[in-house]
Amino acid sequence: MSQAIHNPTLAGIDEHSAVSASFIIEPLHTGYGMTLGNSLRRVLLSSIHGAAMTAFRVEGVTHEFTTIPGVVEDVVDIMLNIKAIRLRSASDEPVEVTLEKKGAGVVTAGDIKLTADVEVVNPEAVICTIDDPKGSVRIHFVVESGRGYRTLEESSNKRIHSDMIALDAFFSPVQRVRYKVESTRVGQNTNLDKLILTVDTDGSISPKDAFEEAAAILVNQYTALAGSTRVEAAPSLIGGDDDASNKLMMPIEEMNLSARTTNALINNDIRTINDLVTLSETDLRELKGFGSKALDEVKDALAGMEF
Repeated sequence: MSQAIHNPTLAGIDEHSAVSASFIIEPLHTGYGMTLGNSLRRVLLSSIHGAAMTAFRVEGVTHEFTTIPGVVEDVVDIMLNIKAIRLRSASDEPVEVTLEKKGAGVVTAGDIKLTADVEVVNPEAVICTIDDPKGSVRIHFVVESGRGYRTLEESSNKRIHSDMIALDAFFSPVQRVRYKVESTRVGQNTNLDKLILTVDTDGSISPKDAFEEAAAILVNQYTALAGSTRVEAAPSLIGGDDDASNKLMMPIEEMNLSARTTNALINNDIRTINDLVTLSETDLRELKGFGSKALDEVKDALAGMEF
């Protein structure tokens, strides 16, 4: 019997919204659900590439502990609002952008005059409010790319203009990551792990792109440490090609079973073909509302499918 550790597959992606998705990884070697889940979570939260504003200057203002004529918010409040603006930047160098607004009204991130390299993800974000019909505000910003968190002291040291107010910057576009590990089985292998990793982003990157970048970072790190040593991996337990994996994630409804059999499977929380093939014949017989006729129907349908 081979002692090689099999590779898992990305069995499915459950997209909750444009900024949230769950990644189902299975089957994993015993204990690897926690190993992969924890490492992916840490990299997702700390190391995904993003952009943020690192400095700004309001014309007519010399320091942050003051107010602006005709503007409701003071400069400290404006600083906090600026840090809530989420961005995409295609440049590796600092990019300067400007905002100019005249007349009474709310000033938002959508009022910023952008360059071709910078995009605002949440243009509705409020920066300040002008309450004087004759009032105006002009603000200069510096947008930078980076990873993780940059302290106020670091931003101060790296300012490209000494008269600008530095900001601490959170570059990571990933806002939240959580995971859980469940047991799964494939055939006679009953002690395998299934990892469900849920990623929430700020909209500047898709959860899928963030997930793949985190995995690529880990691959690079471990490859650098492995030197010339290579370990043979056993084939995936549920098939090695994309076509087979796609078939396994098909909904039960696409098997063209009778309504009675389909409902019996769904009522037992068996919703995909992968959920079905991980069960033995004995397991299927023990399902509530699932009789011998339904079992024969399922066996015939699976026999007609090519994996």
